[in-house]
Amino acid sequence: MLLLAVDTATPAVTVALHDGESVLAESNQVDARRHGELLLPSVDKVLAEAGLKLDALTGIVVGVGPGPYTGLRVGLVTASTFATVLGIPVHGLCTLDGLAYAAGAAGIEGPFTVATDARRKEVYWARYEDPRTRVGEPAVDRPADIAERVAGVPAVGQGALLYPEVFTDARAPEHQSAAALASLAVERLAAGQEFLPPTPLYLRRPDAQVPKNYKVVTPQ
Repeated sequence: MLLLAVDTATPAVTVALHDGESVLAESNQVDARRHGELLLPSVDKVLAEAGLKLDALTGIVVGVGPGPYTGLRVGLVTASTFATVLGIPVHGLCTLDGLAYAAGAAGIEGPFTVATDARRKEVYWARYEDPRTRVGEPAVDRPADIAERVAGVPAVGQGALLYPEVFTDARAPEHQSAAALASLAVERLAAGQEFLPPTPLYLRRPDAQVPKNYKVVTPQ
């Protein structure tokens, strides 16, 4: 087994290689505006560190969000393209589940909340009973609107750090880790569990939209 894990659903551009036993190499960079520039060099970097080539991969793991439209699609398109060219499966995982798994590795047992920055003064979030068990589906909300629902439990992720008045017990990790995502995928593969399709989990409309009352001008 050799899995390449990528996630660009958050400001972190994160890539990792996992051989089914351990993480062989990883790259983590935080830059919300350069996902497209950083992802492929990061893939090259982890492959070089492991002394492997792309055709050695047996599967791709990709974070499907939730996340902003532009950054999220970079990872998804790259993962799907690699999988198609190499003829290998691509396994989708919720980005918040990866952060929850990383929180478990950092010592948080549960219950707790994962929250990432959704911009527009909102967060993508979900509650977890433990690092492997999410309660319900991910959602996007203004922090003040969910204050009662997340009160009294620890919270991880950049969204929690941005709104300390709501997430009063914010802890590490702050950013997504492809290494954690890959490790979670290995566990789920061993257990025969299903994965998500490699399609984006947006939870709301893209930021870029056609303006209202837009007039199409065509040549006469």
